[in-house]
Amino acid sequence: MTIITLSIIIGTIMTMSSSNWLMAWIGLELNMLAVLPIISKPKTTRASEATTKYFLTQAIASAMMLLSSTINAWQTGSWDISELKNKFSTTIMALSLMMKMGAAPIHFWLPEVLQGTTLQTALLITTWQKIAPITLMYMISNNIQPTILVSAGILSMIIGGLGGINQTQLRKTMAYSSINNLGWTITIMAFSPNMALMNISTYILMTTPIFLMMTTTSTKTLQNLSTTWTTSLTMTLSIALLMLSTSGLPPFTGFMPKTLILNELISQNLTILATLAIMTSLISLLFYLRIAYLIMMLTPPTTTPSSTKWRAQNQKSQPMTMMTPTALFITHLIPAIPY
Repeated sequence: MTIITLSIIIGTIMTMSSSNWLMAWIGLELNMLAVLPIISKPKTTRASEATTKYFLTQAIASAMMLLSSTINAWQTGSWDISELKNKFSTTIMALSLMMKMGAAPIHFWLPEVLQGTTLQTALLITTWQKIAPITLMYMISNNIQPTILVSAGILSMIIGGLGGINQTQLRKTMAYSSINNLGWTITIMAFSPNMALMNISTYILMTTPIFLMMTTTSTKTLQNLSTTWTTSLTMTLSIALLMLSTSGLPPFTGFMPKTLILNELISQNLTILATLAIMTSLISLLFYLRIAYLIMMLTPPTTTPSSTKWRAQNQKSQPMTMMTPTALFITHLIPAIPY
């Protein structure tokens, strides 16, 4: 397990620190190959299916990356990441990175893979595994055509919002939440890459404690979630508030990046795009509010006769305790952020 963990960390760091496409590709491959045994660890059919889907999509994305960088090297004579000038190569590269992240229109693998894995692996895929592709997209953001990024971003917002509405499985809900948030990140990447990094960092900060709490209480469905108050009332309320924070509802932390993104779009005279972004965030707000309503408003006043105490593992998680307040209440830092 130590070797696998080291491979995941080294692969991501190698990709983030490289200035050459081949080294970046090797880092991504090392990262992907290390994650496969983790996904397939539960000896179930669903886990095997999730591993196969993850491997195939990531392998296709890696092949597209190689194709793009090879064509660009053929045209410009350079493997340098900053020298990605060819329009065709840039488009293929952007699509391959979106595929690696799980953004629309190549998002189909993400909900299925998350549903077939454990909660800890789902946390890894929705947070750490996005860092390397986002970094590469940040490095080439000046060369990607804004139309491609904006189209993919808006599509991700719509699909992420609509896809999460009908879900009863929390892992699939979090997958569509991830797609929705990637939409915001990719949209603003075309105009302010630094703000895109801030948005994805805030999302990781909010998602991590949600998954840690779901792991602690063994919560996987909305039905499980409605009975978690019998084991830990504080944790149940924290999950509800974190869901509202992820939706971008003020005064929580998730409101901060969305406010700054909308401010940037309006300052660039892209009022229609900003309006579209707000409308799609309302769609995603619907399923977050449903979860919060289910937890906080439908709690019966008496103790439940069903024995659900087995789901409480009675373990203290220091990262979860430290990250929850930060993931909820740092909106007041908005005036201090230079934008």
